[in-house]
Amino acid sequence: MVPGYNQTRRPQVHFSPAVNFMNDPNGLFYYNGTYHMYYQYNPTGITAGNQHWGHATSDDLYHWHNQPIALSPESPDEGIFSGSAVVDVDNTSGFFGNQSSSNPGIVAIYTLNTPSKETQNIAYSTDGGYTFTKYSGNPVIDINSNQFRDPKVIWHADTKKWVMAVALPTQFSVVFYTSSDLKNWKKASTFSHHGWLGNQFECPNLVEVPVHNSQQQNSGETKWVLVVSVNPGAPQGGSFTQFFPGEFDGTDFTPEDDAARWVDFGKDNYAMQFFYGTENKTLGLGWASNWQYTNIVPTSPWRSAMTLPRQYALWNDPVLSWQFISNPTDMSTIMNKNLFSGKVTKSKNIKLGDGSGAYYFDIYVSQDQGQATQRANFTFISSSTKEELRMGLLMDNGPSFFIDRSGTKGFDYPLFTDKFATIQYGGIGGWHVYGVLDKMILETFLNEGEQSATTTYFSNGVLDKFSISLDTGLSATVNVTALKSGWDQKK
Repeated sequence: MVPGYNQTRRPQVHFSPAVNFMNDPNGLFYYNGTYHMYYQYNPTGITAGNQHWGHATSDDLYHWHNQPIALSPESPDEGIFSGSAVVDVDNTSGFFGNQSSSNPGIVAIYTLNTPSKETQNIAYSTDGGYTFTKYSGNPVIDINSNQFRDPKVIWHADTKKWVMAVALPTQFSVVFYTSSDLKNWKKASTFSHHGWLGNQFECPNLVEVPVHNSQQQNSGETKWVLVVSVNPGAPQGGSFTQFFPGEFDGTDFTPEDDAARWVDFGKDNYAMQFFYGTENKTLGLGWASNWQYTNIVPTSPWRSAMTLPRQYALWNDPVLSWQFISNPTDMSTIMNKNLFSGKVTKSKNIKLGDGSGAYYFDIYVSQDQGQATQRANFTFISSSTKEELRMGLLMDNGPSFFIDRSGTKGFDYPLFTDKFATIQYGGIGGWHVYGVLDKMILETFLNEGEQSATTTYFSNGVLDKFSISLDTGLSATVNVTALKSGWDQKK
């Protein structure tokens, strides 16, 4: 076990820093078998501020290795705000001279925040992303604004140019820039006043994703998605992330419509970013917290964690329109002991407690006899404190799926909203519910990832029992598996 990762509320399969405060994921990229994750980090305290880029690496997205801080401000009044990183295989930037194509350079693109303005800057790495040199010609974009941040850069193959999406937060806009060398940028277009506005736009991400057909299989087609985070002013309070399916021609993004679509119906998934360099897979993760309460949640000596790493696709649901399908990436390296597999017809109590304290659950509910008032309840319980973390299906409304964290008593704050629900349209006679419970985070996925919810919770006791209760006419096929800790470096 990595030292410092055994606290009662410490997540075991979600990344968290050893100490101090973390927020947005930054600079996600994959190259030569290694995933790199940078993140907004305060190395001197457990509240937001003093922004640096922390750094961690992994070969499976679950076993992480903490690395030294990658980018630091030059003075106390500066902050290294959110941004992205790319693999400059063809040395378009000119930073890497005769460096071998088998060991290409990495360029980080970030916002430098100062008391007077926010500008876009770059830094380059000749050692694979572990150390960086800031470009002497910074800033690469300066529009003399104090609300201009969070650049996400991709390579657009059709136009053979780099494309940057960057936020003008208080103008509810995302601006697109293009470049051939990552140093000189030209404004291409603006995407403005679409979807849910809230109080400001942040952390835009543009990505091309596979489209699934009606059988939830890859159709061979792709579509562009623009992801925009909103804070404050989310529908459930604080911060959230929305997505826009559409088309991108290298300069202009054209959405399918102006609908506001949520990435996650919980309250704790913000500033999601996609990995650069994962080829045919669209992989990403988000920050598992909310700005309404992140600075005061009861964890120490760290605050915040990332969501599970997820793989994404689009599906045009005939009822709900475009859905952003998300599922956990391959978890085979952390699967441990199976605790229960079988059919439940009325009720079942499953003892937890083996392994790291993180668990995977998979439930398929069948409606053998239909009644409008039927319910299926799934409850994690602490045998010592009787606290409960509840979720379930309500057949009398949609059906709908709910999550209720009000039964955990370790954190009481007016803005820590305790109940969430969504309409969940299942297949004929069945509903699929699966996910991960991990010390202080519950991630739930519905119907092959058509909808998902990330929910933090803070119990005083350990949740060591999983209770399933089904009304007459319902049955469920259930699998519960203990997970290995990602901080145990023995796979």
